[in-house]
Amino acid sequence: MADPINITLYRWAGHWGPFKVKIPCGECTLTKDILHNVFDTELFGIPVRLVEKDWLSCWWEPLRYRAWHAPIVMVENRVISQGEALNRGVLIQAVIEQLADKEPIKGNVVYGKAHCPFCIEAKHMLESAGIPYQYRDVVTSSEHLYRMIPAVKAIVGKKTPVTMPQIWLEDEYVGGATELKLWLEKKGTQRFPDNVIQIINAHHHSNSR
Repeated sequence: MADPINITLYRWAGHWGPFKVKIPCGECTLTKDILHNVFDTELFGIPVRLVEKDWLSCWWEPLRYRAWHAPIVMVENRVISQGEALNRGVLIQAVIEQLADKEPIKGNVVYGKAHCPFCIEAKHMLESAGIPYQYRDVVTSSEHLYRMIPAVKAIVGKKTPVTMPQIWLEDEYVGGATELKLWLEKKGTQRFPDNVIQIINAHHHSNSR
């Protein structure tokens, strides 16, 4: 498992010299609640480390990253929110992008979506070849979507559209259904339906006479 992803919340609180924050910050409390809820749901199982700090007591820390309006949320050294309650989608995407950098996708994984003909074809090819895999739906799970996007973009380029499916086999990126077919042919694991085998065998016997 990768090292925890560091998340810092700077709350509207603290003191500096003669100045002290006495007014509670509703958006800071809401942001903290959103953080914990996302950790327990969409990001469940992903290692994160949350540090809470009083903004006025250490205002110079986020200021280095051009952030000065609490509540401030940072994922590693990147500011993802300031001055308002946190957007949970922005948090999820930022954390998964960090995870993609720290922990590459391993094993046999198919990222796809329901009713996608190429996804269905890819799964059928893998099942016909007897290759086990994990299927991850990017529409029903934002975690899978945000996990896949940065991993694919790092390979194909940020400006290249991401199509479905996206496939990893034996810890290596394969691509889509077309690339999977070539991969199976190269590995010699492509299997054919019984009727195709019968035609091939009949042709072989006729040529042997």
